[in-house]
Amino acid sequence: MKALVLSGGAGTRLRPITHTSAKQLVPVANTPVLFYGLKAIADAGVTEVGIIVGDTAAEIREAVGDGSAFGLDITYIPQAAPLGLAHAVLIARDYLGDEDFVMYLGDNFIVGGITDLVERFRAERPAAQIMLTKVADPTSFGVAVLDGDGRVVGLEEKPAKPKSDLALVGVYLFTPAIHEAVRAVKPSGRGELEITDAIQWLIDDGRDVHSTTISGYWKDTGNVTDMLEVNRLVLETVEPVVEGSVDEESELIGRVRVEAGARITGSRIVGPAIIGRDCVVKGAYVGPFTAIADHCRIEDCEIEYSIVLSGSSLTGVRRIEASLIGHDVEVTPAPRSPSSHRLVLGDHSKVQISS
Repeated sequence: MKALVLSGGAGTRLRPITHTSAKQLVPVANTPVLFYGLKAIADAGVTEVGIIVGDTAAEIREAVGDGSAFGLDITYIPQAAPLGLAHAVLIARDYLGDEDFVMYLGDNFIVGGITDLVERFRAERPAAQIMLTKVADPTSFGVAVLDGDGRVVGLEEKPAKPKSDLALVGVYLFTPAIHEAVRAVKPSGRGELEITDAIQWLIDDGRDVHSTTISGYWKDTGNVTDMLEVNRLVLETVEPVVEGSVDEESELIGRVRVEAGARITGSRIVGPAIIGRDCVVKGAYVGPFTAIADHCRIEDCEIEYSIVLSGSSLTGVRRIEASLIGHDVEVTPAPRSPSSHRLVLGDHSKVQISS
């Protein structure tokens, strides 16, 4: 079995961060989201991985390399434009050959990994196996309809009027039968080759399509709100470790990880939180569910429930919450301007100005 990991999307919902960074490399608890997926694939015993890359290919290649750090053998597959999940399968045909494969969306986060799912697929080997979860707003997802026996009978991509609340999670398992399906489907109204249409083609052709409804945690980290929520969840598992220096005037409360080279002086840090390598935290408060990446400076300010990417500095600002701050950002107080009023008043005017 091989794996196909999709990392070619533009990440429009995470702009402006993704104007300069791949969305799959935005860190959760100081680790890129993509790395969690690669680890889950390796843990499931799959070692040959093709990664679909687009405009951010160079950045993905630099971060992942040849895959040896994950115990994987990586092949990069260029995609000229993000033309749909089924299109990704179409262009990966030569790489996938006639082997079964797992398709994993590189910006998805699944607690508990995919090992059980892969083992079940290997044992039953349907033409396709999908993961489902109940969502409050199915209109933003691919939606599945099951019959009374729990079999998949229908799929629809981002329907205006969903027939169920079961959304497709970004992990799919396929036999080579899917290749015939992706060649058969036509572009949707969005101009993309939809994987939901390809799976529907398999159903209409009488092929077995199985589903697993998960009750665990899954997030598509495509927007800031979900990214911060996943960061919160992962930080809940942080073990307290101090590899940097913390002076006597500072206080660490709860699960706080201080990486090597970080210096904490006159500050209060309430976990769960991570302070990255070679950071300086001085006279500051870092609150729960905050991940500060490497080489940052946090001075004379307060920050909580936030993600700060590497090389950024926050100095002299009173309070920052629920924020995603990019690489090499500087946040400082606005300069104070004299309090004044500019008036153009007609004759016989009466004006009251609070002092």
